[in-house]
Amino acid sequence: MGLKHDTRWWGWGDPGEAADLGRGSEAFLKDRGILPDVAPEPPSLEAIVLPPPAPLPDSMVALVGPGNVHTGHEDRVRHAAGQSLLDLLMLRSGELDQAPDAVVAPPSDQSIGPLLSICADQGIAVVPFGGGTSVVGGVDPAKGRFDRVISLDLGGLKQFRLDRVSMTARLGAGLRGPEAERLLGAEGFTLGHFPQSFEYATIGGFAATRSAGQASSGYGRFDSLVSSARLITPAGELSTLTTPHSAIGPSLREIIIGSEGIFGVIPEVAVRVRPVPEVRRYEGWIAESFEAGSEIFRKLAQSGGLPTVARVSDEPETEVLIANASASGPAGRLLRRYLRLRGRSGGTLIILGFEGTGDEVGRQRARAARALRKGGAIRLGTGVGRGWEKGRFHGPYLREALLDRGAVVETLETAHQWSRHAELYRETGSAIRSAMASQAMNGVVMCHLSHGYPDGGSLYFTVLSSPGNDGAMRSWPVVKSAALEAIQRAGGTISHHHATGRDHAPWLAGEIGELGIEAIAGIKSRLDPEGIMNPEKLLPPLLVR
Repeated sequence: MGLKHDTRWWGWGDPGEAADLGRGSEAFLKDRGILPDVAPEPPSLEAIVLPPPAPLPDSMVALVGPGNVHTGHEDRVRHAAGQSLLDLLMLRSGELDQAPDAVVAPPSDQSIGPLLSICADQGIAVVPFGGGTSVVGGVDPAKGRFDRVISLDLGGLKQFRLDRVSMTARLGAGLRGPEAERLLGAEGFTLGHFPQSFEYATIGGFAATRSAGQASSGYGRFDSLVSSARLITPAGELSTLTTPHSAIGPSLREIIIGSEGIFGVIPEVAVRVRPVPEVRRYEGWIAESFEAGSEIFRKLAQSGGLPTVARVSDEPETEVLIANASASGPAGRLLRRYLRLRGRSGGTLIILGFEGTGDEVGRQRARAARALRKGGAIRLGTGVGRGWEKGRFHGPYLREALLDRGAVVETLETAHQWSRHAELYRETGSAIRSAMASQAMNGVVMCHLSHGYPDGGSLYFTVLSSPGNDGAMRSWPVVKSAALEAIQRAGGTISHHHATGRDHAPWLAGEIGELGIEAIAGIKSRLDPEGIMNPEKLLPPLLVR
């Protein structure tokens, strides 16, 4: 019997939920040469070609139980890729050149240490797997120098323990975002971590990738929410005290969080939680330009007035959002009419979210409104905000609909200090557009400012285009490489919250230097002496034993 599945095998989310492009949106995309005339036909699950599985040692099967070792076709396909554009195109191609030999689902965290010992002794690579939502090749079942690889599915680790007095909770790695929120919500608390992958990503994935969420401006990134963590490695177990802070040497917690599975398995973390807010209010504004909106964002961040949710779309993204809203019904048409009445034909959309008590939300809104009006922004009201809230996790479904029609949709993100923010935005966008032109890709390069700090902010780019003359499997790596090279020339980070994975590993030395790479490799060699943990992720393969 295989694992239970509630998502699409070839892409994102609930098979019963879909995004309808609508005739107006299709016209918008066709006018820009993004949608091909003929849509590709994806293969059936049964038609996917996999390499044959290698057998596992009897000791492993005996340890976890035969019912927790899965070698069926569907289980192997579903654990053969994440959710990046290249992952999804590979799935849709009908042939996978890599797949786990088996999917092993440990019944408890007690079996993980002995399991890793068996894998180290037998030369079996191990890829920790949570929700499978990585967009940087973080869960690809790469074998490295080994003959066999297992996908270690942690979905069964759902432990939950709340400390009301300290306002902390111990959460199992296999809890999905909504599961954790339901458990906490029943006790009157929230974690407040809502990345776009929230519906299917797991607590373990949030920890392993140093995740950020849509409400991180108010609640903080996931690493700032973690008060302690456990790490089960082939060499033994590491754990940290559940204390607010410690001055005992370098932080082991920081070594565990963001380690991307290359040191071991994170079975659980303790996190700081907050009471469920009495009021959540989202609203829209529109600024004259992305530069003006970013400047408002900076001033709010530096004055301590940044709302819980704050994002500024640039002009191309705003144009696409308004065009799609206008095509979808009366709300979009009313928005266009309102902008005309206020003397605006365009601009940049700002979404703000306020959370807290009624009085707190009132004060936050008044403070933000003063800064927005001073910066020349116009209030659009709560209707736009409610529309964003309703669709805040729907973006991946829209990507599926576009991929079904043969379009290319992919994202990348970075961050820098405010003093170089405009340069980073300009140089990265220019590099993406030039690379697209070189690949004959027609499309739009969009961006929004999504996470703010007193010293800087994150830029999140989305590319929506035709696949190019040679197809997206060839064209997108050229575009992504050009973008990352431009980011590093401008001094930005290659990832603010998507992590490193397999895709970003070649650029890591350009960010942390060769000595930094060797320091991480040194930790890995102590915790994972045989190098079985998540091969080819984070570190360049040549530096790993």
